[in-house]
Amino acid sequence: MAHRSVRNIECFLTDMDGVLVHDEQPVPGAIELLQRWVDTSRRFLVLTNNSTYTPRDLAARLARSGLPVPEQNLWTSAMATGAFLKNQPGEKSAFVIGEAGLTTALHSAGFVLTETEPAYVVLGETRNYSFEAITTAIRLINAGARFIVTNPDTTGPSPSGVLPATGAVAAMITAATNRQPYVVGKPNPMMFRSAMNRIEAHSETTAMIGDRMDTDIVAGMEAGLLTVLVLSGVTAREEIETYPYRPSLVLDSVADLVPLL
Repeated sequence: MAHRSVRNIECFLTDMDGVLVHDEQPVPGAIELLQRWVDTSRRFLVLTNNSTYTPRDLAARLARSGLPVPEQNLWTSAMATGAFLKNQPGEKSAFVIGEAGLTTALHSAGFVLTETEPAYVVLGETRNYSFEAITTAIRLINAGARFIVTNPDTTGPSPSGVLPATGAVAAMITAATNRQPYVVGKPNPMMFRSAMNRIEAHSETTAMIGDRMDTDIVAGMEAGLLTVLVLSGVTAREEIETYPYRPSLVLDSVADLVPLL
């Protein structure tokens, strides 16, 4: 691991919140980093565990924040879930609780969305959880549907404080069914492997940039990638010591990465 340097990296996977954007504003160095990747023909994907948005919506949202990220350079937990389920054998039918990002990804993977004996119950991020939909999910899982969750995050940020997120709703369904879901998003390295397949990347020449030790860095390490922790998000330098593993590189922000490329 130690012998790999950033200069030898051909492909980059990067987290979005806390790495490239913070409260809808670009993190210093983010625009320059994206431009450097384009100028040096490096393949890259911007990853997010949020399954709410389609790549087109997300690209528009980032553009409003001043970040030019084409939709083909975005990889969400919804897309990773679609890629995972597409490769599973058997019937392609699902009952979905989620937003357009998830339903679009599953349609693209060849799925029929139904409440009638679906092969899967797929749970993603949504602000419109209904008791009725959760009840339906519980009954379908009890009847034999396989339980899939886009991401494990139990809370998400909002201007007025934390919000319950996908993992919290999944915990409620698990409590009612006694079934653990298969979770596709970070820290499952599956999300990184599917992203790498998308851009034809190899682990030896790919790096992961993230701001969380417990998702970005551990999953990057397990996927065999060079890992870069930036301190522009949720992790403070002194917290690194509390984990039993280390990132390959620690930087204050992505601005420090630009001169290394």
